[in-house]
Amino acid sequence: MEVVALVSGGKDSCFSMMRCLDYGHKVVALANLIPLDDAVDELDSYMYQTVGHQIVVCYAKCMGLPLFRRRISGSTRDHALKYRVTTGDEVEDMFALLSEVKRRIPSVGAVSSGAIASDYQRLRVESVCSRLGLVSLAYMWKQDQTLLLEEMIRRGIVAITVKVAAMGLKPSAHLGKELSELKSHLLQMNESYGINVCGEGGEYETLTLDCPLFRNARIVLDDFEVILHSADSIASVGILHPLAFHIEPKSGSSSSIEDGTIVQENSSSLYEVNGGIAHMDVEEKQTLNPTPTSDAYPNIDVCISKTGKSLFSIGCWIKEPSSASKDLKADLVAVLNRIENQLKEDGLSWANVLYVHLYISSMKDFALANDVYVSFITEKKCHLGVPSRSTIELPLVQVGLGNAYVEVLVANDLVKRVLHVQSISCWAPSCIGPYSQATLYGEILYMAGQLGLDPPTMKLCPGGATAELELALRNSEAVANAFKSSIFSSAIHFLVYCSARLTSSEKEEVEHKLQSSYIARLDRSKTGSYPTILYVLAPDLPKGAFVEIKPTLYVPADDNGYGDDDGDITSVVEAGGLKPASSKVLSEWGAQYSDLQDACCLIHTVAGKICSAVVSITSDVASRICSCTEQVHRSEEHLKTIARFCAFQLAKILIDNGFTWGNVTMLRFYYSVEHSVAADVMSRVFSEAFTELGEADGSLRTDGAPVFNVIPVSRSGRSASMDDIVTCELLASKA
Repeated sequence: MEVVALVSGGKDSCFSMMRCLDYGHKVVALANLIPLDDAVDELDSYMYQTVGHQIVVCYAKCMGLPLFRRRISGSTRDHALKYRVTTGDEVEDMFALLSEVKRRIPSVGAVSSGAIASDYQRLRVESVCSRLGLVSLAYMWKQDQTLLLEEMIRRGIVAITVKVAAMGLKPSAHLGKELSELKSHLLQMNESYGINVCGEGGEYETLTLDCPLFRNARIVLDDFEVILHSADSIASVGILHPLAFHIEPKSGSSSSIEDGTIVQENSSSLYEVNGGIAHMDVEEKQTLNPTPTSDAYPNIDVCISKTGKSLFSIGCWIKEPSSASKDLKADLVAVLNRIENQLKEDGLSWANVLYVHLYISSMKDFALANDVYVSFITEKKCHLGVPSRSTIELPLVQVGLGNAYVEVLVANDLVKRVLHVQSISCWAPSCIGPYSQATLYGEILYMAGQLGLDPPTMKLCPGGATAELELALRNSEAVANAFKSSIFSSAIHFLVYCSARLTSSEKEEVEHKLQSSYIARLDRSKTGSYPTILYVLAPDLPKGAFVEIKPTLYVPADDNGYGDDDGDITSVVEAGGLKPASSKVLSEWGAQYSDLQDACCLIHTVAGKICSAVVSITSDVASRICSCTEQVHRSEEHLKTIARFCAFQLAKILIDNGFTWGNVTMLRFYYSVEHSVAADVMSRVFSEAFTELGEADGSLRTDGAPVFNVIPVSRSGRSASMDDIVTCELLASKA
């Protein structure tokens, strides 16, 4: 992509440009914001007037690039971490500046910035980029600062300190020093006082005099003075004031710059961006194309499911597709519209949605599905952050479910914490658009589906399924670390999607790689047992990936961590939690089925608060349930017996571990389309089984919408062989 780089004169913006070149981009312009003379931070304002004002023009000369700059007219009006368009805010000056760059250079597709750890800075750049249809590039984001500093020095960035403001940094001793000279001292101060070695916390500011990007010339500082701003005995603050500097041409440069040239600010490559700010952005443009409604497709009927109470799932799919159901767009509009209406009926909105499972009939329609999706779910509607999402292709049409099936996880309150990084970086894959990397609600972290994408290039890694799995695990760990968690110590459940393009041996290799790279490295000191793991075979995955993983993690609250007296891993039944009716049901059904639990159930409970379970019905288990040796998956009577068994096992799991049906937040029944059973048949047999169970168990709601989702897949199971007839996936939480 062609890139415009936001520059300030320091090392970070320069190194960010170098990283852009590393990954095949082309920097075609520089952009700079000039602080007001009476800016809130008078020291930084003075620094710019005396240091940065002409230096940034020198950058453009040294690099042979046009420079766009604008004097900030606004101030910080929106102090929230997540920025919302605010008239008069200084972020709108950035919007005006980059708008002019895009107008003059339409080929520009991305913006480079030097953000390392500041969410505040990153989110504001991402907001502007989103509104202008640009991509944010932040290749230093979340990188180890010691390694960054070492690489900057090693790769030839010559930068001096022009401001110091931290314990251990003295204006008289450390201003005007090159990074290479200060490296050892900065590392020592990091060890002693915890300062950021790259100055990300404002400990120091730099001025770049030379770097490999300066192909025409370097900047030479001839004279300067040190100005003491604050003589604090612990952390003095001072700045370096250049008194004289010049541009020195580099040998072999084809530039016409002469030694000692004084920078002329009326250069034809300097564009001053003045004038008002147009506030048209992505959200406002969407109002010109309002959210489509199902009124446009009046003959499409949909079905809906709903679990739980305060935290619950809503599923929606097409019912007996008619001639009106012709394509994915029509079906997805109908499904999302029905979910939106259900949310409204419950007094909720898309802001209450934590997670979205988007199932589509063909991955070839992924872009179209995205267009429909963003017409319903937007940043403006989700002010606390957009939901996390997983998208896969499923054989929906084959079983009579139309072209779209959506399941959303919903919370009654608005207390979620969302991680949404839209910048392309080396940290983890970006999420450009209205879906986030992860959402934390209560003490459960719901992570978006992770592919084996190389974060800085956003391309699938080479090496096949096992290489993709290994990188997907690494990406998942990076996201988990952002919540001070780890997939190796906090996992509740692991859902592994495999592409149907994999051979049997390749699927086995995936399972072996998961065993060696993940399961064998698990730290069970906190959780006591392994997380539940489920494999699902899908016809296709995003970007043609072979593997997609979806971890769910336990992230305990700061004041209620592991090790508390009430945090035993093996759950006990709460007082009054085991209802007599439930006991009777288990007694009646248990005589026939209880001996099969170990053979088909994986159960993982955490701190008495969370229960994850997978019930696997293989042909062998089904034969024992149905007391026959024939193929049991084609007979509706046999399917009813299997459904009854599943309902029994789930009820037993909940009761044995101190949970009720009201705690269930997600319940899915995956079934293989290889067995040629229509979706309505599967839904009917499970509905009948739950109705029977509900007649004896008062905690199970059986009136209205079903409490489960029936999901058609190519195959599913507890192992990569995925040879189940039916697989049950349950998550219950007392959050």
